[in-house]
Amino acid sequence: MNFKIFNNLFGYFSKDIGIDLGTANTLVYVKGRGIVINEPSVVAINQKTGQILAIGQEAKKMVGRTPAHIVASRPLVAGVVSDFEVTEQMLKFFIDKVHRESFSFLPRPRVVVGIPSGVTEVEKRAVEDATRNAGAREVYLIEEPMAAAIGIRMPVQDPAGNMIVDIGGGTTEVAVISLGGIVVSKSLRIAGDKLNEDIIHYAREEFNLLLGEKTSEDIKIAVGSAYSLDEKIETTMRGRDIVTGLPKEVAIDDSQIRKALSRSVKILVNSIKNTIEETPPELVADIMERGIFLVGGGGLLRGLDKLVAEQTEMPVKLVEDPLTAVVRGTGIVLEDIDTLSDVLVSTQYEETPR
Repeated sequence: MNFKIFNNLFGYFSKDIGIDLGTANTLVYVKGRGIVINEPSVVAINQKTGQILAIGQEAKKMVGRTPAHIVASRPLVAGVVSDFEVTEQMLKFFIDKVHRESFSFLPRPRVVVGIPSGVTEVEKRAVEDATRNAGAREVYLIEEPMAAAIGIRMPVQDPAGNMIVDIGGGTTEVAVISLGGIVVSKSLRIAGDKLNEDIIHYAREEFNLLLGEKTSEDIKIAVGSAYSLDEKIETTMRGRDIVTGLPKEVAIDDSQIRKALSRSVKILVNSIKNTIEETPPELVADIMERGIFLVGGGGLLRGLDKLVAEQTEMPVKLVEDPLTAVVRGTGIVLEDIDTLSDVLVSTQYEETPR
């Protein structure tokens, strides 16, 4: 009884939140307020003292620009917790930031967290524990493709096929959803970060040019494409010449970067085709009618929708505001957690009563 009273009291002072815990960015939705945080999943740590110096936007500014004893790193790799303690600190930072504006002496919110589909029980447990330790009183997990589908208002609980492709920073999730569950899914580690690596590799091989991670991402955004463009677009690559060690600048266009990305894009498109091949025929018929929906930052790659449509012979739609689809979905689940409880992921781990 006392526990219930405390729980209600904590609920009164806390704001329930939904978190899209991404490899590249973390987005936070607050019940009744919408998306309040959209920051990079980066933490800067002083290795001499173990002290966390900056989290999010401030830490990202430090990437590639820090002295040796300060390391700016991402605590998540391919959507999975790789550094438990740092992930916990990062989550705590975001939860506290949400409650800072309001009177909350001890925030203990209910939290819905998006996780990649197909993660192991151990990986689920790591996210759940990190979120609890960061201050959550209840943790609910939802698979990212399901959250994204709910976020773009797909009728996920209908007995009909809905196909979604979520291209994030660390992983691409391809899923077919029907009756509130994922029927077929694939999770692959070819996403935004891999495309950045492809550009770094291409610059090194073709021009003996060493690029930084942020520079390669800027080039991808400026001229990256998956399909031939009507008009040529150009940009400059700036980095260090591997041979001379001096700064070097090279002019490049969209066709060169398309060539650099082609292998990864091909694997991604093949995964979408393979998922369709494994989908029951009745659901394929629904998808042919409704189309394939692209979400996530990677969906913004120019011409990707055209290429997928050409290869699958199905309509492809890039949703509005694809970067926030997953966190919007966690928000919708939060607003109506009782009705949508069947879309949540159950973990085999149940908290032991204290």
